Amino acid sequence: MNIEEFRNYCMQKKEVSVHFPFDNDTLVFKVLGKMFALASLKRWEQGEGFINLKCDPDYAQELREQYDSIKPGYHMHKQQWNSVYIHNQDLPPKLVLDLIDHSYDMVVKGMPKSKQKLVQ
Repeated sequence: MNIEEFRNYCMQKKEVSVHFPFDNDTLVFKVLGKMFALASLKRWEQGEGFINLKCDPDYAQELREQYDSIKPGYHMHKQQWNSVYIHNQDLPPKLVLDLIDHSYDMVVKGMPKSKQKLVQ
């Protein structure tokens, strides 16, 4: 997956917007104003690309034990966020897409029912 594929995959989801709230480097995807995916453009260009994704805490731990490319979220809440290192070879591409979906779903699930209806 390259940065454009990542961006396009995130943007095709309902009610998603893209932002640079921290600096000109950190690409942030939000669903209805809440972050679900982040990536450093500079790190991606250097071949060290990773995506920070929200994750169920038990599932997050399971993934970290199974894959060397999944680590506790860089600069994020370590129990609820994972850093998924895209350029490592141990991750099936479908898993990366599934983890983006999972992050999006986790964020939506935490919203009030009235907002959840907007993305269903």
